[in-house]
Amino acid sequence: MEAKKVHNGSNRDKKLKRKEILEKKKAIDEIIKAASNEKDHLTSFPPFRHYDRNGLSVYMESGSGEHLSSSMKRYIQNLLKVNMEGPYGPEWPTEEKVKRREMVAPEARYIFVREAPTASINENSTKESNMACIHLTGDGDPLVGFVHYRFIVEEDVPLVYVYELQLEARVQGRGLGKFLMQLIELIARKNHMGAVMLTVQKTNVSAMNFYTNKLRYTISSISPSRVDPLIGLEKSYEILCKAFDHESKSKLEERNFFIDE
Repeated sequence: MEAKKVHNGSNRDKKLKRKEILEKKKAIDEIIKAASNEKDHLTSFPPFRHYDRNGLSVYMESGSGEHLSSSMKRYIQNLLKVNMEGPYGPEWPTEEKVKRREMVAPEARYIFVREAPTASINENSTKESNMACIHLTGDGDPLVGFVHYRFIVEEDVPLVYVYELQLEARVQGRGLGKFLMQLIELIARKNHMGAVMLTVQKTNVSAMNFYTNKLRYTISSISPSRVDPLIGLEKSYEILCKAFDHESKSKLEERNFFIDE
């Protein structure tokens, strides 16, 4: 009889554990669904709708992958090519096709950055940066950059994954990138996400320094170099993250850490 009681107790524990896991998964799915269903994440943060600093005057607007106009698609493709063909090197032709598919996915969310109507952005660097082909006016004020982000789950943590943060050369170095990432972090926290995550090419040294030094992102425990240093050497990228709570930190930042002897 005693053995049977132990056996029944074990089964009960397993059922409770399974129920707990399913309930947690359901709760995470609901968090992701609620965040994804919100039409405009900028409405909660009015001060972040405009950026007027360092000789730069721009405003933000929301968008989604399934509602991109043809001119928006061209803009995204052109800016990606200008900014990322160098860091990706020989991998770019393949990566470009992937990014074109990602660009129009229903779950893709955007923050577009446009020149304010009265803006007088310094145009001196426009020719140098070869951005004339990107400068668009067809569907509103000229665009100067965008953020593509999504609400996803990694290691049972709901999070915002920043697929792209792309700015034209003429507006870089003026604090706009940091401003946009602060906005993304606010959106993540408001929507009950545990972290913000993104991928950076190792050859993109300026981007790596920007995220790790200026914004205090760390190489995630799920990045190839942290999972297996040998595999990491073969990969051209790192996965960076910033977690907001202890549980998310333990799953995305602290596990499987390799220390060089």
